[in-house]
Amino acid sequence: MNPPEFTAEIFQNEYLPDGAREVNAIVTVTSTGSAPAQPRTAADKAAEIIIVDCSGSMGAPGSKIVQARQATAVAIDAIRDGVAFAVISGTHVASPVYPVDGSLAVAGSRTREAARNSLTRLKAQGGTAIGEWLKLARQVFETDDHALRHAILLTDGQNGQEPGELEAEIRRSEGAFSCDCRGVGTDWAVSELRKISTALLGTVDIVPDAAGLAADFEAMMQASMGKEVADVALRVWTPQHATLRFVKQVAPTVEDLSGRRAEVSPQVGDYPTGAWGAESRDYHVCVEVQPGVVGQEMLAARISLVVGTDAGPQTLGQGLVRAIWTDEEALSTRINGHVAHYTGQAELAQAIQDGLEARKVGDDATAAAKLGRAVALAHESGNQDTEDLLAKVVDVVDPVTGTVRLKARVVDADEMALDTRSTKTVRVKK
Repeated sequence: MNPPEFTAEIFQNEYLPDGAREVNAIVTVTSTGSAPAQPRTAADKAAEIIIVDCSGSMGAPGSKIVQARQATAVAIDAIRDGVAFAVISGTHVASPVYPVDGSLAVAGSRTREAARNSLTRLKAQGGTAIGEWLKLARQVFETDDHALRHAILLTDGQNGQEPGELEAEIRRSEGAFSCDCRGVGTDWAVSELRKISTALLGTVDIVPDAAGLAADFEAMMQASMGKEVADVALRVWTPQHATLRFVKQVAPTVEDLSGRRAEVSPQVGDYPTGAWGAESRDYHVCVEVQPGVVGQEMLAARISLVVGTDAGPQTLGQGLVRAIWTDEEALSTRINGHVAHYTGQAELAQAIQDGLEARKVGDDATAAAKLGRAVALAHESGNQDTEDLLAKVVDVVDPVTGTVRLKARVVDADEMALDTRSTKTVRVKK
């Protein structure tokens, strides 16, 4: 299989007014994927684990655990031949369901059938200790050397462990595998699953009705089967005396990577982006540099895509961020469309989360102001999906000005859907 090709395209206004320090750029990273004529094989060393909540609440109603079994079977069928996989049951403890010895099986017609047959062992009983589920998943992944490690985690409730236990296991699992989290129903905590998905470079979403689990599980597994390169890092070089203010993924979702820096040298840091298939993502990089004089040009940052190999780090693509100081106001005041768009999308995500938090504590004035601002930002950027979600929480009087009224009654699933999907963004219009 041919390795994917990566490109890094820089969008910025490189012109700064005299004395200015801040340089902003959007980096569009695109992976073209491997040649389609080359089939994937077991040598690709990918592994999948499906973690199913089997606590007592999954039996109320009884159809919930039945539909979780069916969704797991659909996900198993979507696993490509040659990929290692396992199924874990999660209660107040974690137990291997298939293979029963806590190892990984290699996907094929025989093992997939055996795994489907084992799903009768997924029964609703016991409590919820999500940290234990992550711990067992990490241990199972460690039974073999796989480059691409991905898990699906399903729960319908909140973690019942002692304070700090889940957080400690999340830290231990960082870099060990990626994890897509799904909450079914409305009795789970968005903040809890977001904490896991953010740290483990996955996604989080709500499945309001268990009948929707099968389609969601299939989509997640198919997306994972499309990944081809593991552990790609965004490497950022900045000049001496410069300060890297932040590195954020801004599409397809907003994720602040600034705190995830792995120091390569004082001027170089790596930021994890997880596994890649044929896809495109956008990142916002902000650098504070020493101000130059009019006419001076400098390299403010060098952005590279780096993946580790047996021979050492390999650069897959690169882009340059420049700064040019000018006294021409028409040049220095021009706002780059990509930078402006994603600055608004990041503000949109924060406004939604702040508004929902204010609503929970009864601060209606702040909630209306924040959610109204979110409506205006979503409308301006053409983020129709987010507009539709907001309209289920507030009555929109004027989307342009963001004038809204809080709804007296909001369905829990609608509020949680807005929260989980608040970080989803739309790309810049061509």
